[in-house]
Amino acid sequence: MKKGFYIGLLFCICSCTSNSTPDGVFLGGQIINPSSEKVSLYKNNKLLDTLVLDEKNRFSRNYDSLKYGIYKFEHFPESQNLILENGDSLWFRTNTTDFDSSLVFSGRGSAKNNFLMEIYLSLQRETSFLSSQYAQNSFKFGKVIDSLLEEKKRNWIRFDSLNQLTPRAKVMSQAAYVYPYANRKERYALIRGKEQIKEQDSSYFNFRKYLNYGERDLAFFDPYITYMLNFLNQEALLAGESFFQAKNSTDFNIRRLTIIDNLVATEDLRNNLARSVAYEELINFKNFKEHDRFLKYFITVNTSPEYVIEIMSLQASLQKMQINKELPEITLEDTTFQKKSSLSALKGKPTVLYFWSQTQMNHYKKTQDRVKRYEEEFPGYRYVGICIQPYNKLVQDYQKVMEIDPSNQYAFVDFEDASKKWVLTLLNKGIVIDANGIIFEGFGNFYAPNFKEILQKNNP
Repeated sequence: MKKGFYIGLLFCICSCTSNSTPDGVFLGGQIINPSSEKVSLYKNNKLLDTLVLDEKNRFSRNYDSLKYGIYKFEHFPESQNLILENGDSLWFRTNTTDFDSSLVFSGRGSAKNNFLMEIYLSLQRETSFLSSQYAQNSFKFGKVIDSLLEEKKRNWIRFDSLNQLTPRAKVMSQAAYVYPYANRKERYALIRGKEQIKEQDSSYFNFRKYLNYGERDLAFFDPYITYMLNFLNQEALLAGESFFQAKNSTDFNIRRLTIIDNLVATEDLRNNLARSVAYEELINFKNFKEHDRFLKYFITVNTSPEYVIEIMSLQASLQKMQINKELPEITLEDTTFQKKSSLSALKGKPTVLYFWSQTQMNHYKKTQDRVKRYEEEFPGYRYVGICIQPYNKLVQDYQKVMEIDPSNQYAFVDFEDASKKWVLTLLNKGIVIDANGIIFEGFGNFYAPNFKEILQKNNP
């Protein structure tokens, strides 16, 4: 890869604008078709503020002491990154029916954030095309990536010439496209194998020379973290080892922690990467018996007490979701907006729990089709849908039109609490309990072929 592709990212020396800007940051916006009553603001994986929508589905807040950096705003279940700097006055508008594509920023500081979104959407549109290119040899695949990277670089140069960006904003906006393409190269190598690629193209990994493996400002920037994790995947593989076999082993994740410990000196970055690896290890439920061994190593690499508590809490939740344990109690809401304990709402008959989101109604419809097939084949179960957001009238109307039995439909009242207790990481999750709320299966995949085997095994 040409050095010029990366040189601006590493040696950005343009000076700040001399125009004075007001102190503090203003943040506001409007959510069309909201799926939640609030917007949350995070920095460095920590919740900073929660802003409640008004009657026009708007919110706003002035901040006196927000420091420069990458922030994440969340309107559950959607989220996106923000670059915020002193003096920004940022307003955004989005529609939850197509959250990312409709997200637009205006006001001081909007240019850099609109650029981030343009890059993000462009990369999303390229996903299908690039998937078709993985059959190419490494030399041809590298050429495809270089061409797309060059195109984004030209767009960035044009964008930079029209806006007065601070040096840090320059680095961040370049990183938004540089690291995703570097990540594509790492992913290709994981699929094809490093040794085979080196035989085909000895210069394939030269792009790594122009990247920084200790970026302090990017320590919580999703594109950078995604790249770093795949870099670690590559470096943790033993000679001749297949990534798709190794990734499911605890030993592989311990090797990744070792590389983080030896390579990454930046504390925030090291801790965030270790936290990410820990989540990947623990969410691999088949490794449950190996988790304690992993955690003993994790606490020697990670220096964040908050992350230790977070990961240990996840492990405790995993223990409570094991077979023959009672399903942890949470608060549910029925279709008439009445709150109920899950202990009483779900007892009386063997039950299959499946999950859906108001922002993914096509998924909900497909899930209903699958429920009908399961009902025909395994009629001894009750099938209960759990919406991950509190109900609203639009959902009620939809369920009436679709003739969905409201007595078998509930919603989370507090997603954060419920998702932690039931370890909900994907909407495809399926939980099976007996008539007394005892877990038959706590980590099923409602769409996986083996889910039928689970239902057959415990068929009442």
